[in-house]
Amino acid sequence: MRRHPRRGEAGRPVTPPSAKGAAIGRGIGVGLMYGLWKPRVLGAWRVPATGPVILAVNHAHNLDGPMLMGTAPRPVHFLIKKEAFTGPLDPFLRGIGQVKVDRSAPDRTAITSALAVLADGGVLGIFPEGTRGQGDFASLRAGLAYFAVRGGAPIVPVAVLGSTDRRGRLIRALPPLRSGVDVVFGDPFRAGDAEGRRTRTALDDATVRIQERLTAHLENARRLTGR
Repeated sequence: MRRHPRRGEAGRPVTPPSAKGAAIGRGIGVGLMYGLWKPRVLGAWRVPATGPVILAVNHAHNLDGPMLMGTAPRPVHFLIKKEAFTGPLDPFLRGIGQVKVDRSAPDRTAITSALAVLADGGVLGIFPEGTRGQGDFASLRAGLAYFAVRGGAPIVPVAVLGSTDRRGRLIRALPPLRSGVDVVFGDPFRAGDAEGRRTRTALDDATVRIQERLTAHLENARRLTGR
């Protein structure tokens, strides 16, 4: 598929995130996540094999994003806070197709890049809570509903469990090496209503539906894994 520049802040062209870069990032993630920990992946077959899709993952630990990149069946373009794009991480994250987002204000460039991922039939990874917390989907931002409705993409709920159970001895900020982490994929669903409305009320209603589905998936994942 031919990739065209989109328009971001001040009308500047925005080059869609690199699909090839995301594939390279997935390869790196597979090597690191399976090499350093013991992921148990459940329900990966639920992720549509082709076409646009949004992976909505809970966020309790900094490892959750890389863990999903290394265990998802398709390459993922994550929306990542701009604070992470510092020093050598900046060109690296851009190179593997990740999307920098400014959470302090509406970021048209990030929005355009994310929609470009979906328009090109790619996988967009989102932390619906907006920031790292309890990882229980208790507080959702409206961005997920916007991308799902505007991009016409199904949402696949993802629960990453076990990343916060214990601290490692060598690196306290990470789980112990070779410890188990569960990644549970849920059934895809559509967030919008039957009429396909994009009004503020429709997006608010979609956010409520999304939160109900994500919370139910997390509860089921905990029962399934015993965590």
